[in-house]
This record gives sequence, structure tokens and C-alpha cells, in this order.
Amino acid sequence: MPIHPAMSSRFPLLEGVPSMQALMEDPRYAQVRDEFGAHPDYQVPDVRVRSDVAPGPHGPVPVRVYDDGDGAGASASGTRPCLVWMHGGAFMAGSLDMPEADWTARELARRAGAVVVSVDYRLCNDGVHYPVPHDDVVAAVRWAGKSASSLGIDPGRVSVGGASAGANLAAGAALRLRDADGQPPAGLIFAYGVAHSVIPPVSGEHAALMREVPAMLQFPPTATSFFNVNYLGGPVSEADGYAFPALADLRGLCPTLVLNAEYDDLRASGQAFAAALAAAGVDVRQVMATSMLHGFLNLPATIGPVSAALDLIAATLREPAALPAAVITA
Repeated sequence: MPIHPAMSSRFPLLEGVPSMQALMEDPRYAQVRDEFGAHPDYQVPDVRVRSDVAPGPHGPVPVRVYDDGDGAGASASGTRPCLVWMHGGAFMAGSLDMPEADWTARELARRAGAVVVSVDYRLCNDGVHYPVPHDDVVAAVRWAGKSASSLGIDPGRVSVGGASAGANLAAGAALRLRDADGQPPAGLIFAYGVAHSVIPPVSGEHAALMREVPAMLQFPPTATSFFNVNYLGGPVSEADGYAFPALADLRGLCPTLVLNAEYDDLRASGQAFAAALAAAGVDVRQVMATSMLHGFLNLPATIGPVSAALDLIAATLREPAALPAAVITA
């Protein structure tokens, strides 16, 4: 399916911008940045939001709690599901204010009647490397379970999830909790994530699709290698299964939704991870959002495939073991 016009119509704005880093950081491209990410007609759901902290081995972990008791899937306080959610950003960027964090948390709190805990894990800059972000996420998940009473959630219905690098951290945390605590989360949401220290090669058909995507929105092997080495703080040959879940023994992991984007180099990692989960006997569903690029949860929920993906995640939070197999279309 062609790239969704909500994305492709903005590609001309990127002409002359040398890199994604320049787009995000160089003041010369501030206007381009604002226009590329502007969605003035979208109104985010008005839910209750508060800040808190989870104790962690590297110091307090800031979290932002989203709660909408009046949402469509709301249930009595104390029985509601909870999602501990991690934004993306190649392990070295992103924040709780980016749409993939804030908009997604608001939408899921409303659609699932859930409490969403968005985690401000430490980024891999200035000497920070694995396992620090991983430890922060594990600490936040444990905090959510122990804070079930004050959060108004069922401690047995705490799921973990994330997008891109955040999906990696969510999966690594689920594995750690399975092994260290003897109890994985209720479910795992793995949205256009990185499960491999070395991304599997894309198919010829997939490569042809990626030629339609501007170079600065792609993830060639040189880029993913840099991000992964920076995350580890060393060679990928030293990675373990908590750092890159495709390396782990996946048996006994919780029900998992793998959500891929059609126009995304990293889809190869998500597809291979889903296959490995299935081979390990895990209840897994792999769903592809056609017409979408990597990072599509940064788009407003007024766009059809984004709304459909959010509905699917919300349904998964309510019933992690009843995941539908589907393809999200435009």
C-alpha cells in the first residue's frame, strides 16, 4: 500500500535537511521541524496527569501517570489494567513530552480505561549505557505493581510496552521480571521495536518499499549499529538477552503483541522476534500497520491506521491473552 499521505505529503519539507539529527537539533531547521511535526487540528484526550518517582538502583526514576476513569474501557478502581510505557529515541533521545509518549499515553488511558505509567528512563548520553535504562524500566514496572492500591489498578494486570528503543526496553524488562521475580508482566506491547543487536537483512520486496522513504527517515545498518553500540557501551558481541531480547530464551514470556510499520527497516527485527516468540511457545500476534513509517505513534489519532493501532493496543491491555491477528490498513 502507498505511504499514507499524512506522511508523504510532508516529505518535500525535508529537502535540503542533511540528517535527522540536524532536523531535531539545528536551529536553522526549526521552522521545518515545526511544520513537519505540526498537527493543529488534533486535540489530545483530557485525562488526569500527575508526576511521581519510582525508586531505582541508579536513583529515582521519574514517571508520569495518566488516569482516565471515565474512558470507554473503564472499570472499577482496583480492577483496571495498567500499562508501563517507554518512548523511543534510539536509546539516546526522546522525552515524556514527545507525542509517542504523551499522546499515546493519553489515548490509551482513554481507550482502555487503563492507568498508563510513562517512564522517563535515563538516556545513553554522557557515559550512560546499558544496563542503566533497562534497570530504570524494571524499577518502574515493579513500582507500578507495588503501588497498585494508590494507582487504582489490579497488580495482576500490569503490562509493559514501548515503541522503537522503548519496545526493546519493555521486552528486556519483561524477561528480567520473568527470571528475577518469577512472574512476567500480564502482557507485552512491542511497537516497531529493536530486538536484535544486529538487525536482520530486509527482503528484496521490503527493500523496494524502503526506496520510497527519504534517506533521513531510514535506518541503514550503519545507523542501527551506532545506536546499539552506544546503548551497550561496547561491542554488540557482548550483548545479552536483556539488552537485546532476540538473544534470550523466550520460553515462558507473557502474551505479546508485535506491532510493525510497513515502511520501516526495523520491521525485519520485529518479524524475526515474533517468529522466535512463536517458536518458543509464546502467545504472540504480529500485526502490520500498512502505509505507515517507523515512529507512526508520533502522529495524531485522527489518522486511521494510528487510531486502529491504538485500539488494538487498548484491546490487548484489557485482554492480553485474546490478541486478534490482523493487518491495520489506511
